Formats: sequence, C-alpha cells, structure tokens
Amino acid sequence: MIALKHVLVATDFGEAAGDALAYGCALARAMRGILHVAHVFEGVADRGIGVAYFENPRDVQHEIEESVRRRIDALLTDGDRRDLDGRAVLLESSDPAAAIVDYATNAGVDLIVMGTRGRTGVSHLLMGSVAERVVRLAPCPVLTVRHREHTFDLPDSVSRGAAAAQRGSL
Repeated sequence: MIALKHVLVATDFGEAAGDALAYGCALARAMRGILHVAHVFEGVADRGIGVAYFENPRDVQHEIEESVRRRIDALLTDGDRRDLDGRAVLLESSDPAAAIVDYATNAGVDLIVMGTRGRTGVSHLLMGSVAERVVRLAPCPVLTVRHREHTFDLPDSVSRGAAAAQRGSL
C-alpha cells in the first residue's frame, strides 16, 4: 500500500488551488497524513519594484508577509490543524517551482497537490507553468488539479461548499 504521510498543497489562492486543497485534505485525511499548505511569495527586493521608493522596505516586506500569512492561515480549518496536523507554510522566492520542490524535498513530502490553469499554446509558451516545472523536478508524485474539470463523487459526498463546512466541523 502507498503511504502518504506528508501531503503538500501548493496554493496561489486561485480557484484551481482551492480545488487542489480539497483533494489534498481528502487524501491526507484518508491516509492519516500530515497536511502542509504552502504559498510562495516574492520579497520586495525580488519584485524589482524599486526598494528605493519605499521609506522603509522592511516594513513593506513585513506587511506583505503578514498579509500572506493571514490568507494561508484562513485556508486551514481548526479540524485541519487538529486532525491533519495542518501546517501553513510561507516560502519567499522569485522562483515558485524551485521553492516548492525544495520544501517538498526537505520536509519529506510524499505527494504534492497543486492547481493548474491548463494553459496551452502561446500563453503556455510565454507564461510557462509552475505546475509543469514542479512535475518535472519534484522528488515525489504530483497531482495537478484543474478547476472543476473533474470531481470524484462518492455516494456520501456533498457539494464543495458543504464539504468545506464539514471539514471545519470535524
């Protein structure tokens, strides 16, 4: 049997990432694993927006980190924290794919779950794909989830909204 003791959900806070979180939570719960929810953000200096324009770049950096921390903390329910040892992870990097892969390697992650927009053609060529790079570089399997592309309906399943409420009450 395959054991998934550490499940990492990488989020950009988009719709596909929300669906990926639902999959990651369900898999971690079914396997009695630990859930890691990570977001990669760029530091002020990495953004190339001109640190000199800010009176105190460290304050701006702190505000960015606190904002991201609040958003990622809001994704984990009390039940996730209690039952799945849910962990909110902030990763600062200008290369999201590398940061996700490095974290997965160092934390001993068994599965990465992440959303994908499913870009093709020119937009894929120009914008690239964090998910594609993670799939190629990850030390473990990667499950990519497109927003509402496919759902696995179980006999006792409930709607996505009700499932989120149920997760919070467990």
